[in-house]
Amino acid sequence: MNTKNILIAASFAIGLLLVHCSSSTDDGGSDSPTPNPPNTGTPPTVSESVDVWLTKPDKSVLLTKQANALPFGTNPNNYPNIEVNPSLTYQTIDGFGFTLTGGSAEVINQLSTGDRNELLQELFGTSENDISISYVRVSIGASDLNAGPFTYDDMPDGETDESLDNFSLDQDREGVITVLKEILEISPNIKILGSPWSAPVWMKDNGSFVGGSLKPEYYGVYAQYFVKYIQAMEAEGITIDAITIQNEPMHDGNNPSMVMTAEEQAEFIKNHLGPAFEEANISTKIIVWDHNCDNPQYPITVLSDPDAYPYVDGSAFHLYNGDISALSTVHNSFPEKNLYFTEQYTSSNGSFDGDLKWHVKNVIIGSMRNWSRNALEWNLANDESFGPHTDGGCSICKGGLTISSGGNITRNVGYYIVAHASKFVPQGSTRISSNISGNLQNVAFKTPDDNIVLLVENDGDALESFNIKYKNEWTSTSLSPGAVATYIWKQ
Repeated sequence: MNTKNILIAASFAIGLLLVHCSSSTDDGGSDSPTPNPPNTGTPPTVSESVDVWLTKPDKSVLLTKQANALPFGTNPNNYPNIEVNPSLTYQTIDGFGFTLTGGSAEVINQLSTGDRNELLQELFGTSENDISISYVRVSIGASDLNAGPFTYDDMPDGETDESLDNFSLDQDREGVITVLKEILEISPNIKILGSPWSAPVWMKDNGSFVGGSLKPEYYGVYAQYFVKYIQAMEAEGITIDAITIQNEPMHDGNNPSMVMTAEEQAEFIKNHLGPAFEEANISTKIIVWDHNCDNPQYPITVLSDPDAYPYVDGSAFHLYNGDISALSTVHNSFPEKNLYFTEQYTSSNGSFDGDLKWHVKNVIIGSMRNWSRNALEWNLANDESFGPHTDGGCSICKGGLTISSGGNITRNVGYYIVAHASKFVPQGSTRISSNISGNLQNVAFKTPDDNIVLLVENDGDALESFNIKYKNEWTSTSLSPGAVATYIWKQ
């Protein structure tokens, strides 16, 4: 990612007060849509009341469990209802998280061993003070948030390596690979998505890391490059669950970047990558597009190719342009294929309150209500100068964490955006029905351990009181403007 349109965008609990949500329609798809560590407490296990975890836009409350649970009852009132219906189910959830960029790994690895272990436990663990990130994206070679561009098979100018004898993960071995191995010790089942920013430049028609296209004569070689990557990572003990063909294939100004049209992706998949995976007995999912919501026709074009179609698991989206409902547009055309939301950055010049509202509404709630199986913010961590990044890479992308050269860790707005979902909605959860009306944006889930989870964001400018209705009972609560709350109760 690089030059992108920057989209940035309570009362505290008193007795039973604390959340906000609204009622009206429920469809299976689109709804028009430097703090301290959180005081996370013990995960809720109550059966007849609702635990509430709150973040307020003024940062006075950050992912904090409220002292009073909300009891269910039947006392009448005139508040609008958010009605949660577990009998209406939608997609299965793969997880929530970030991209572990090369720059993220670099700043994490600068921490002392003890601080690094403690941080990774907080991010990826499932204990009471952890936020349980369950999905990470990594770059295949460098992204623009590496210190410099590279691939896994770079050659001197004028030389090629069609047999890929020079292929090596070495440039990531002490960074991303080391951190991934530590993450896997904490969370062995975490899902990992790999995305390339560029093919090796000797395969490209402009011989540059920036822009250009893959030469057709190297389609077969590039397919084997993916095979080697997946096999080499597996040899390191790292299973790549899925790959996208190209990060932002219609954005040619990043460093690195590469253009690939829908027709080129279809050709590459059906005649090269799909058969190569088949021959190598690779089950890693193939995901197309991995770019903005303003062009749902791109993945529809790839999926409409009858020979490419069988190899494709689904489509991935970002939201620097367009509307999150684009995911439902693709779902409605190909309901049997999966959807993913793979990147959205918060800006260095954004505000906590604006970003909290916009990202929870669109990236988390919006993607889930439009059939996505995951929701990922962009960069996990960077330094005080929003680096490392390549020359020409994104210089304003704020990580979920800022890690200073002295080892101080600041949890930024992205941390709380993700944590309000990741901490409570594990892999294997199912999205269930909940209605939206007015300003109360929300999405609901049923977890594998029979919790019901409701995430609500008050998108309005005033305190909103409402009911959470479930199986003919309800609890009444309020949510201040711009606040986010996660509500959990037993089925």
